[in-house]
Amino acid sequence: MGAAGRANIDDAVVEGFGDEWSRFDQSALVGEEYERGFNSYFHIFPWNALPHDAIGFDLGCGSGRWARGVAPRVGTLVCVDASSAALSVARRALAPFSNVRFHHASVDNLPFADESMDFGYSLGVLHHVPDTLAGLQHATAKLKRGAPFLLYLYYRFDNQPSWYRALWKASETARFAVSRSPLRVRYVLSQVLAALVYYPLARLALLLEKLGMNVQSAPLSGYRHFSFYTMRTDALDRFGTRLEQRFTRAEMQEMMERAGLRDVRFSESVPYWCAVGIRA
Repeated sequence: MGAAGRANIDDAVVEGFGDEWSRFDQSALVGEEYERGFNSYFHIFPWNALPHDAIGFDLGCGSGRWARGVAPRVGTLVCVDASSAALSVARRALAPFSNVRFHHASVDNLPFADESMDFGYSLGVLHHVPDTLAGLQHATAKLKRGAPFLLYLYYRFDNQPSWYRALWKASETARFAVSRSPLRVRYVLSQVLAALVYYPLARLALLLEKLGMNVQSAPLSGYRHFSFYTMRTDALDRFGTRLEQRFTRAEMQEMMERAGLRDVRFSESVPYWCAVGIRA
């Protein structure tokens, strides 16, 4: 059965991400900005614990942007995505690497044996499937005992003040409308939001930071050191995706443990929440 025929998948979400990565193939994400983004996720990953010539998987590889940083560090990287359009973008981006393989598959149809992988990661993906826990359990089943798994899920603003959560709830009205628009309209509206909301607020946070202020709770402050290209990408990601789930830190830890991961360790910096666990 093909990827689109599996149960734990939302076809509209897959189509949307195929369109997103075709528009924003991340080829402009290079240099210091790329390293900053990569390290924001992987600084807690136990690279030194991996075996020589480790084989692992990127679940929901999208454009292959983070795989670009992983492939040179491992023996074999298997990139999996439910979108054939996204995989086409990833194939082009990762063409220089001979140690990368590609599979068109959903999370509940992963095309490799249980307990066969030395590591795995899924960044910003499993909150877009109907059953996040089931998806995580399918992923961790592929890990060898003692293998690390890095996970990033959208947070429920549990480390933010109540006014911040209220502001997010208000933005959900816009996301509901934008995400149900035709792809072209969805793209245009997201770019307007990037220009009129993301960019001004991110640059204001940068200015306030330079003035010595704590901007942790400033809206969109996480983008203050990133380019407008990244803001445009993420505006489409945020407002153009129909299915989005969010989790508290405690909920994410519980899910990871239920999926067979131990020694769960969280990053204490943006993006929230990002954590790594070891297959028990």
